[in-house]
Amino acid sequence: MAFEIPESVKVWSQFGHPAMMWVLFGLCIYAMYLGFQIRRTRNAEAEVRKELVKKKFNFKHHQIGSVLLAFMVLGTLGGMAVTYINNGKLFFGPHLLVGLGMTGIIAVSSAMVPYMQRGNEAARITHIGLNTALVGLFGWQAISGMDIVTKIIGRL
Repeated sequence: MAFEIPESVKVWSQFGHPAMMWVLFGLCIYAMYLGFQIRRTRNAEAEVRKELVKKKFNFKHHQIGSVLLAFMVLGTLGGMAVTYINNGKLFFGPHLLVGLGMTGIIAVSSAMVPYMQRGNEAARITHIGLNTALVGLFGWQAISGMDIVTKIIGRL
């Protein structure tokens, strides 16, 4: 006996991925802000640095980054699963490919953290570069994703 997903669940499940990704896009921008504050703290004069350290930008950035890594991977897989459940196939196109690329980028960026903690400047520059690209790609994904949502709504 095959498990049958109710039609109402299939329909509404299609909006979970876009909603989650918009939240993650906002968190991504916040994480970037925190990263810039860490850089600012690292380069500040001694007295200013003492005040900036109290704001715990490093800790907040690390926490948000961990949430982003976990939920971006889960969101990517979830979006693919819902697409397959509702259509019987994945749509091989730019939105899927860029999303998979972003998942790889955030994984590599996160892998730089242990090296950055040991003071490796090349890892830090790689982390910053990858995350800057990630935010740019995320912006594009938000636009292309809304085109997909519009098509879904048109079919309802």
